[in-house]
Amino acid sequence: MVKTLNVPLVGARRRGAPSTARASRRPRGERWTALVAVAFTVAQLILVRPGMGLGWDETVYVSQVGPHAPAAFFSAPRARGVELLVAPIAFWSSSTTLLRVYLALLSGLGLYVALRVWRGLFPVRVLASAGALFATLWVTLFYGPQAMPNYWVAIGALACVGCFLRARADRSDRAALWGVGLSTAFMAWIRPTDAVWTTLPLFVLAVAVRGWRHPRLLVALVAGLAAGAGEWVVEAYVSYGGLGQRLADASRIQGGLGWNVAVGDQLRSLGGRTLCRPCTGALPNPAVMVWWFVLPLLAVLGLVVAVKARRTASTLPLLACATTSGIPYLFMIGYAAPRFLLPVYALLAIPVADTLVHLVTAPSRAWRPVAVTLVTLGLAGHLAVQFAVLQATVQRTTASHRAWAATAAELHRLGVRPPCLLTGDEAIPIAYYAGCASAETSGHNANTTETDIVRSARREPVGVLTTPGGRPPAYALDWAPHPAGHLWVYVAPGARGGAV
Repeated sequence: MVKTLNVPLVGARRRGAPSTARASRRPRGERWTALVAVAFTVAQLILVRPGMGLGWDETVYVSQVGPHAPAAFFSAPRARGVELLVAPIAFWSSSTTLLRVYLALLSGLGLYVALRVWRGLFPVRVLASAGALFATLWVTLFYGPQAMPNYWVAIGALACVGCFLRARADRSDRAALWGVGLSTAFMAWIRPTDAVWTTLPLFVLAVAVRGWRHPRLLVALVAGLAAGAGEWVVEAYVSYGGLGQRLADASRIQGGLGWNVAVGDQLRSLGGRTLCRPCTGALPNPAVMVWWFVLPLLAVLGLVVAVKARRTASTLPLLACATTSGIPYLFMIGYAAPRFLLPVYALLAIPVADTLVHLVTAPSRAWRPVAVTLVTLGLAGHLAVQFAVLQATVQRTTASHRAWAATAAELHRLGVRPPCLLTGDEAIPIAYYAGCASAETSGHNANTTETDIVRSARREPVGVLTTPGGRPPAYALDWAPHPAGHLWVYVAPGARGGAV
């Protein structure tokens, strides 16, 4: 039988002790975490250009609810959470700047709420430091204001584990119990499979560990998963041929899930490669990668610090959930994107911050100046690297999005205007920029046939995009070729689009 794990609440009031000290500490603690969240929001607005344009995946999510372009094909792995998250802005406005500002504000609020859940489980300075560590990673800053799922899974995971610990420590805490269910539902709503992997250790604790068995906690976890993933499961039967077929299609689109060691791929992506598929080429500069190796070491040291501070049971679930959430992206997928590991970074941020705070506040006066100097220099170098990678990534991404916009403008000049249809290379994002529908006859986003495309060409402008020197499909061989930005487009004769 597994031993009972105790969760002492840091600063918890002993029976009969006055609560004034705790009450006086609470506002200051909230100010520190709020300051981190505000700084995170401001940093996004300054460092990540609000007018950067939408990325490939973003155009898929936003097109589902926005009026700017017809909805792009929604492939099997995707979930509807992100499109609903952006709906309050995207439903009535096509302004990318407005959407970025909205998401930056929302992501800052989400970070504050997730950190606030942990109040009392760790010292305030640890929580504020953890928030700062997570918020200053280039990948966090880059994806915070984007219409992408991984940051929101990270926030849901952090809130879920904290609520789980609070509900287990105080079985009368209904707010924490509701927090477990809602944060689990939120994760599943955004990305169902990630929610399952992340909550797996919590299910084990709630079922198999003596002292942690809590029927209501188990019900909250199950209900949260069911509520969040329910739409995804129903949609699987309505549009994808059943749950098994959707899972199989999702696996195929992701290259076939199985034993694939992607650690090297993740290392290659640390230099700012937002999608490393295929993930070839040299590794980035060691200075860019060093933090990635230091992170797990500091997290393990955080467990040692937690044992001494008698909050082991607050740290172990963080480490366990971080491990399981990272398994599919480190060992089961054949490519990499740095955003995949955002939940891992969020969960490890607290034990890592616990280690760093302990080092700079250690009681040993002889070693404290050395520790403070090393930690200060290490963090300064780390921040410099993160800023450099972020700046380069933003510039490169902005340039690629502007290339899509330039191609869309050239398509309009050629008469390919809404209502219109695009297919071929980079058709999905360029179609969004041009206000057209997109369609593919093969590949991961196959959703039509050549016959349907030819039929569409009789009633609306249709363009086939190819790389320079590329060959169009047989049905478009006699269509007029034109240069369009960094691509070529073969425009069907006949119908002309309306005014833009």
